[in-house]
Amino acid sequence: MHFTRATLRTADRERARPALALRILGPLEAVGTGGLTHRPRGPKVGKLLALLAVRAHDIVEVDTLVEELWDTAPPPTAVSTVRTHVYHLRQELDRALGPDIARGVIATEATGYSLRTAPGMLDLENFTRLYGQGRAELRAGHRERALERLDAALGLWRGRTLADVAQGRVLAGHAARIEELRVRAQELRIEAAMGLGLHRELVPELRSLVAVDPLNEWLHARLIDALHRCGRRGDALRAFYDVRAVLAEELGLEPSADLRRLQHDILAGGPAA
Repeated sequence: MHFTRATLRTADRERARPALALRILGPLEAVGTGGLTHRPRGPKVGKLLALLAVRAHDIVEVDTLVEELWDTAPPPTAVSTVRTHVYHLRQELDRALGPDIARGVIATEATGYSLRTAPGMLDLENFTRLYGQGRAELRAGHRERALERLDAALGLWRGRTLADVAQGRVLAGHAARIEELRVRAQELRIEAAMGLGLHRELVPELRSLVAVDPLNEWLHARLIDALHRCGRRGDALRAFYDVRAVLAEELGLEPSADLRRLQHDILAGGPAA
């Protein structure tokens, strides 16, 4: 959801850039010239590319690759098989991206391999850059600029991180870290939008977010607060009772102090602070 004209212009600029060569914020994809999309053939080749991508520019040791590909039961030929998978992956990237783009993308190092992406080639790096800019703008009190950058960052997501890749222990840990960054970007974006008084615009999105993450008390509190600030006291109270019932049923817990404070403010009958 875009809230301002400036936000729309920012998103248009992001879309106008050359197609990303590698996408992991959703299904794993390689995108070549002309926008042709390629998905790695074979689950292990896909895992290999995914792990190199989440650790782009770092050296991923062969032992780490073996652990991800075979967990606790690697075959005796695991190291040589990793080399074979890297060979096939290089061939696939060469066909998908074109030799000029793919050349040198996967570098062989003394202890393993490294993905060397050019600026703008990996969606995770673009997200991280925009997220960092948005966070800095919000800390500086520039809410509208923060909203622009965070909106553009979240617009890069196409689904759950590496949604179509069967993840082992190593890859799952990295995917969880990336998902946490997405959640934090959503939170900062909501803070920026509420600071700009966009409470009505936020209500539908907040309802969707609490439906996906019903135990997230912070999101519930923002929904209740947004409803209250819109003058919808009855809806705000119902939202409080909903989260209280969910917490009691699922966790046996009472609402947080933040939620209880919001309930008190609503019942007190005064305007939202």
